[in-house]
Parts: sequence; structure tokens; C-alpha cells
Amino acid sequence: MNAFAQDNRPRRSALYLPASNAKAIAKARTLPCDMVVLDLEDAVAPEAKAEARAAAIAAVAEGGFGHREVAIRTNGIDTEWGAADLAAVAASQADAVLVPKVNSPEDIARYDAALSPAHDRMQLWTMIETCESVGNLPRLAATARTTRLSLWIIGTNDLAKEMRAQLTPCRTPFLPFLAMAVAAARAHGLTILDGVCNEFRDLDLFEAEARQGLMFGFDGKSLIHPAQIEPCNTVFSPSTDDLEWAQGVIAAFGLPENQGKGAIRVDGKMTELLHLEQARRLVEVAQRIEAMK
Repeated sequence: MNAFAQDNRPRRSALYLPASNAKAIAKARTLPCDMVVLDLEDAVAPEAKAEARAAAIAAVAEGGFGHREVAIRTNGIDTEWGAADLAAVAASQADAVLVPKVNSPEDIARYDAALSPAHDRMQLWTMIETCESVGNLPRLAATARTTRLSLWIIGTNDLAKEMRAQLTPCRTPFLPFLAMAVAAARAHGLTILDGVCNEFRDLDLFEAEARQGLMFGFDGKSLIHPAQIEPCNTVFSPSTDDLEWAQGVIAAFGLPENQGKGAIRVDGKMTELLHLEQARRLVEVAQRIEAMK
């Protein structure tokens, strides 16, 4: 298991914020998102990169984010800002650095090396947003064994641009990649978050897309607007029905007559030990969510 993995930590909602927007950062300290991503890349104009970097580092130093994990998304390592971004983040107390457009295991190794001066628990998060990265998913995920890599975020906007594909509400061109990415992440203990929904004014559409991500097995979703946080947290939290099922499975396997059995009948359905593991995880996640309130 990856030493940097955060098993069962709620990571339902990751809100992107321009690091140059002080008001948005201040507001983020009060929002119910699980993760805050201070963005130095897409959300910041070239002439404002240095200022945004300083603002992100200052925000992390100031703290006040409570239970929220705080990551800084840097510019790519080969851009004119990348080296300075990575050096600044490595010297900070951020929980993670999120890096863009990773294509190969060699890319991850370069980012990991750049974080060698960082504190022991700093994580490496990467975007999966290029055609080359989609072709290398298992190899990329396997680097978690030897690096700080602990989390992926799907970048459907950039992927659509490279593919020249249409990014429609059903996301049909990307469905195979979503499934492949989740499978690769699970094989190597990575958390994986779905991409953003650009239609932030249409919360019904957002919820439908979030439920599609849940169906595929994503842990949560990346967000571009605070209005998306509540429906996102709802979708990626265990429901009342989920918890009733989980508690019933745990109780049934705990009965004396079921000790040592690998499969039993619960509510008329065949239930195996793998379902018991799923049930325990659901209860633990729900408890951790409750503890954050």
C-alpha cells in the first residue's frame, strides 16, 4: 500500500480556486468542501503567475482551513514557472501538490524528485488529462509504490481538447477511459476524483454527472464553483439506504451462527465476505464525515 494513501478519508469534493483571488480563498475556509486546490495554472494569467504563487504560499502559511486538505496546483515542470512553483510548494506546509499533464512514469519521477525537500507527508497528486496518459494508466499508477503519488484527478476538458472530442452531458467518448482510470487507481491504492462539470449554473446536470462518476467508482469530484459542493458531498456520501444495508450485513456476520462462514443470506440475498468489507468501509466513511461536521 502506498505510504501516502489516506484510506477512507472523505475526499468527496475538491474545489479549484485561483490562488490570486484572496476573497475566494478566505471564503474557502468556511465552505464544506473536503479539499481546496489553490490553482497557479489554468486559472492564472501569465503575468500574474509569480504573484499567485506567493499568495498561495501565504494562504497555506496562514492556515485556517480546518479539516480541508489543501493542495497547490502548479504549472508544468517544463514551463517557465514550473521549477519555481515546485520549489515554493516543497518548502511549504501544503498537504499536496497537484501537477498537470503527466504523460509517463518518468514525468512522475521528475515531480517526485522535485519534492524531495518537502515535509514527510506531502503528497503528489496528478492530473490525468492527456491522450498519452490514458495509454499509460497502469504504468502511471504503479509509480505509487516508489513515489509520493496518492491521488489522480481526471481532466476531461484538456482530454477533450486533445482528442477533438465533444464534451457532452453523457460524456460518451470518455466512458472507457473513466472506467480504465478507476481500475488502475484501485489496483495501486490511489484516490481518484472525477473531472469538473463546466455547467455550474445547472445543478441538476451537475448532480447527474456526479452520480455517473459515483457509478464508475470515483471517490469524489473536482469542482469549479461553491454551489457544486453540497450536491457533490451528498452524492459521494453513503446514503441512509447504504448505511442500513451496511449495518445489516455487519450485524448478520456478527451472529454466532455465522462465525467462520464465507457467505450467508442477508435480506434474502447471498452476501459474501467481500460485502462485509464494503459494509465496514461505508460505515467508517460515514463516521469520518460525521466527525468533520
